[in-house]
Amino acid sequence: MTALAENRQAQTPVDGDWVHVDGLSVRVRASARRKRFALTVEPDATLTLHVPQGRPRAESEDFVRAHRDWLVVKLGQRERTRPLNPAKRLVDGEVFRYLGRTYRLAVSDDAPGDGWVRLVAGRLVMARNQAEDPAAGRTALVDWYCRAGRAWAGGRLQPWAARMAVAEPELDVRDLGQKWGAYQPGDGGSGQGRMSLGWPLFQLPMHLVDYVIAHELAHVKVSGHRADFWRLVRLALPEYEERRAELDELGRRMWMGEIC
Repeated sequence: MTALAENRQAQTPVDGDWVHVDGLSVRVRASARRKRFALTVEPDATLTLHVPQGRPRAESEDFVRAHRDWLVVKLGQRERTRPLNPAKRLVDGEVFRYLGRTYRLAVSDDAPGDGWVRLVAGRLVMARNQAEDPAAGRTALVDWYCRAGRAWAGGRLQPWAARMAVAEPELDVRDLGQKWGAYQPGDGGSGQGRMSLGWPLFQLPMHLVDYVIAHELAHVKVSGHRADFWRLVRLALPEYEERRAELDELGRRMWMGEIC
């Protein structure tokens, strides 16, 4: 073994270092509390190697090399599900979706001064001063999705709750980050719960919004995602697996609020 090779084997990677093995670049996260090596594929498809502090670089490289096939498979899966969320421009003609249909933005000098975006004659009308302020324009559009989504979903909640034999929860539509929906039980588990739906959900076709509503209503009876949860969803929506797959595919292409 050469002196250079011996020196490389003796090196100890520290937190934030990179390990490069057979065409893969992996960021190191070192911890004194960790006892074993581990690999994760992050949501943005970057790779992280979790390393017990003080272990030599050669061991890190050997671990990555031994798991290279697994990493390649996981990277391929991540790439197929990677978010492709577009950014939007606040200009005339920009396309926005609502319940699966497309509507073009109309920037108006004559819009009412209340700051509300409105759907008028098939176009989303926004005041020019809002369109010229990305933060204000985004806020106005998100508010419109919240108002329109709340009105539409309010008419769907009772039929689905009756179909699933669960208590109808309170409903709100708001920003849930990357989640489509959430359910919060009532006080002590016996009061009226609350279902929250994320505003980007209402860009999707109606049958996918219905799937998310049914999914969250199932949580009124069953917390978590155990087998009995999915049985309840299947009883209400036998084709739920197809809808879940469609949601995963279409959902990653929806606008999540970024303005360019």
